[in-house]
Amino acid sequence: MIRSAIFGSLAVAVLALSPAAASAKDIVVHMKNSGADGAMVFEPSFVKAAVGDTVTFKPTNPSHNAETMANMLPAGATAMKGAMNKEVTLTVSKPGLYGIKCMPHYSMGMVALVQAGKPSAADIAAAKAVKLPPLAGKRMAAALAKVN
Repeated sequence: MIRSAIFGSLAVAVLALSPAAASAKDIVVHMKNSGADGAMVFEPSFVKAAVGDTVTFKPTNPSHNAETMANMLPAGATAMKGAMNKEVTLTVSKPGLYGIKCMPHYSMGMVALVQAGKPSAADIAAAKAVKLPPLAGKRMAAALAKVN
């Protein structure tokens, strides 16, 4: 009995000290009607994250959601779709590029990009090839220019 308690305590200590647990962070992105880049924006619209981090999308105005783009998501990553006017969290599970959109304002350019790790040249090229509505495409191109 004492032995199992010692091993249980040891397991908890090892888990708490593991690099993933110690370095994982939560990044907050606000969903806004108006921001530095104009109307209907995510702020920030470009986020660098590590595998294991979370990105929480918080509505600061009504009528927004955040969801991943099926055509801009790392292979094997789990899609995310938030409800209207609700906070939603993306868990970064794979390295690569995660395209995010607000479905009601997608055609108005409300997109964001999460870079996890160092994407390959092929990942970047594939993301640049995704067809988006004109304003969303312009904003996504600006976000893709920040990938490194």
